[in-house]
Amino acid sequence: MASTSYQESRTRLETYFDKTARKAWEDLTSDVPVSGIRATVRAGRDAMRDLLLSSLPTDMHGMRLLDAGCGTGALAIAAAERGADVVAIDVSQGLIDVAQKRAPKDLPIDWRVGDMRNRDLGLFDHIVAMDSLIHYDLHDVMGVLHAWSARANEIAFTFAPSTTLLKIMHATGKAFPRNDRSPAIKPIAEHRLKQEIQADMNDWTVDFSQRISSGFYKSQAMGISRA
Repeated sequence: MASTSYQESRTRLETYFDKTARKAWEDLTSDVPVSGIRATVRAGRDAMRDLLLSSLPTDMHGMRLLDAGCGTGALAIAAAERGADVVAIDVSQGLIDVAQKRAPKDLPIDWRVGDMRNRDLGLFDHIVAMDSLIHYDLHDVMGVLHAWSARANEIAFTFAPSTTLLKIMHATGKAFPRNDRSPAIKPIAEHRLKQEIQADMNDWTVDFSQRISSGFYKSQAMGISRA
């Protein structure tokens, strides 16, 4: 059962993306000109998406992938183009609408609006979550990973690394207009996350951990798999 903090975070994200910043994120994830701050975020997100995609097989025919927190769909589309049968889910109906509009109609992508923990989504070969867990604390991140561990053999996700610089930049970001900043992120120390995975998911191993830093974009990717 999801914690109260998890449900509260989902509600805030849904409100933000559907009512406050849909247009801003539609622009950010396109090729239209954006401000200098957003340009660094766009570059960072592009680099992170490439990193996560590099952890997946180049030929994914016959494989099923969950893109958890798919946003406007760039990663889901790339995985489907490799042959994967993709389920792409997001809390925001607005972002899913943008993703569906952008995606080629012949790609096998099942677009959903809902909870990325939903058991009814089924079993997967791979689960990828790009910047969808950065708004949750360590307890809730582990709850999501534990739920996914029963339904996949490989998981690649990102979290907000706990660094002094990120905390300063996050505090500074509150000075910008509302739709220029994302909902509150919750930094997590890498060593604590690894400890929790080893303690709570002892049949899983950490395969890689790599940080992407681009101006105001700071995020860390981690890949784990069943031993």
